[in-house]
Amino acid sequence: MTVTNLSPRELVNELDRYIVGQDNAKRAIAIAVRNRWRRSQLPPELQAEVSPKNILMAGPTGVGKTEIARRLAKLTGAPFVKVEATKYTEVGYFGRDVESMVRDLVENAIGMLRTQEQERVKQDAADRAEERLLDLLVPSAQVDEWETAKERSEAHDSVAENDDSPDAVDQRVQRRLRTREKMRGMLRDGILENKTVELAVEQKAVPVMMGGVGLENMDVDLQGMLDRFMPKNSKRRSLTVEQARRVLIEQESNKLIDDDKLAARAIEVAESSGIIFVDEIDKVIAASGKAADVSRQGVQRDLLPIVEGTTVQTKHGYIKTDHILFIAAGAFHSGKPSELMPELQGRFPIRVELSELSKADFVRILTEPTNSLTKQYEALLAAENVKLQFTEEAIERLADYGFRTNQTTQNIGARRLYTILEKLLEELNFAAADMAGATVTVDAAYVDQRLAEVCQDEDLSQFIL
Repeated sequence: MTVTNLSPRELVNELDRYIVGQDNAKRAIAIAVRNRWRRSQLPPELQAEVSPKNILMAGPTGVGKTEIARRLAKLTGAPFVKVEATKYTEVGYFGRDVESMVRDLVENAIGMLRTQEQERVKQDAADRAEERLLDLLVPSAQVDEWETAKERSEAHDSVAENDDSPDAVDQRVQRRLRTREKMRGMLRDGILENKTVELAVEQKAVPVMMGGVGLENMDVDLQGMLDRFMPKNSKRRSLTVEQARRVLIEQESNKLIDDDKLAARAIEVAESSGIIFVDEIDKVIAASGKAADVSRQGVQRDLLPIVEGTTVQTKHGYIKTDHILFIAAGAFHSGKPSELMPELQGRFPIRVELSELSKADFVRILTEPTNSLTKQYEALLAAENVKLQFTEEAIERLADYGFRTNQTTQNIGARRLYTILEKLLEELNFAAADMAGATVTVDAAYVDQRLAEVCQDEDLSQFIL
């Protein structure tokens, strides 16, 4: 696995396809990711000295913090996990221990590498699966069914089955080989896809569920131990050739992949190019005078060594966090980044503030991104053979309603458009199954008719939108 070598400009351009505005955040993310690649080009002794420049993003909800992280995960080609700071608690309190985010990163790296390895051995696994399918098919089929009467009447094939002479044995072997090759051709042509075969399928053991404070620190793979000590539970099942092929390819892929080497490589990749996105970091700022917030300060203390660089124990081995890139984000409505522990603040040297969304931003969000909501609804209704069209006036009006509702009620950013669009198209979504072939044009009047009353009534809009 290699870290993406997209230039900062290319990475920003990719993010622009899905996220409107927030140029400062995109540039900071792009530079940080590019620095991961630059570091990988340095001599090993210098690589150890170059630490990642962690990023802290501050901005209201719904402006793109999580979306930037989600898209980053697809673009980087590096192990990536997104976690919520609020699910962690100080050691000794009920909740997840902060080191589990690093363990999650290792598991993510293993999953990514396993997918790559499965693709690498795909052809070998398919060839092996084909041979096993033929082993299942040929013995179960009588040779008589595949040899014509004319072939069997010929002298070189009319050999008694109980004749053990070398020539007779050789003829029977050749006959079965011809049958196997015939079956191979039929198998590759898809003629046997619905034929039933019996296959031993290993039953997966039920995971052992254990809970309790501190158990996440245990580096004991209890499930793995039980799997090794307990006998394998396999069951013979009748499957079609099509189903059996998928099962056999998976089994053969697992045989061709060395799990120990995979885990060791995953730890190495996670150490050098892993990215952890910690959302809701502002929620662990302790409010002065509240005894219940004792655990919040503790989470910051426990998070500090992880971000600074430490060694974490996992069931696959030890992993160092020195060169993992941390990106933290929060709305900071009731607190400020400066209220975090000074030591923790110092570990996030790059600060980026994301701005609130304007009406113009809402217009762009509804039209520009590759996955814009209007395009999603058009595609969904096209599945019912209903053509949906939005006029420019309708887009302007939707943006206006979304922006004004955010100003008069709780500001939830671009997420407001989800509720606006769903309310707007509720009747159409319900009736679309009976409207095949119809064309529906959403204009300003259509929008006003369905949203004006809701948006003008502040109490109603708070309830519905």
